[in-house]
Amino acid sequence: MLRGAKRSSLGWLGARHPGPERRCGRPFHKARRERGFTLLELMIVISMILILMSIAVPMYTQSVVRARESVLRQDLFTLRSVISQYTLDKAKAPQGLDDLTQAGYLRQIPIDPMTQQANWEVVQEDTLLAVDQQQPGISDVKSASNMTASDGTAYSTW
Repeated sequence: MLRGAKRSSLGWLGARHPGPERRCGRPFHKARRERGFTLLELMIVISMILILMSIAVPMYTQSVVRARESVLRQDLFTLRSVISQYTLDKAKAPQGLDDLTQAGYLRQIPIDPMTQQANWEVVQEDTLLAVDQQQPGISDVKSASNMTASDGTAYSTW
């Protein structure tokens, strides 16, 4: 060691030499992060996403089916209510669903959410629904779908 030479933060005699923590003027831990993700890290993230998707997709499809069933129940309730109103007001049952739209009880015939068409199955009855009814006609409406509901019953029986 030279006499009078002091060790500074830059090394002996002011000479600068890179330490183990420095390479190319950047700290070591930052140079490692710039490389990207390892294959193992990517595989873990992808497997986590797949697990979440395997849970989310069935829940989504089930909620879509429940929403369609709810719309079907509401449409059937509305159609049955309008048929009763028409029968009581006109003293005759409608002969078809078009009679309800022509008389102004409905703007348009709703679409069956299960078949995606306005192909409702109408039930023609020979019985008279109102006391002063002159002619028999439609007494009920059902879905034209042959699928089974989430509760196990057929949509056509609702």
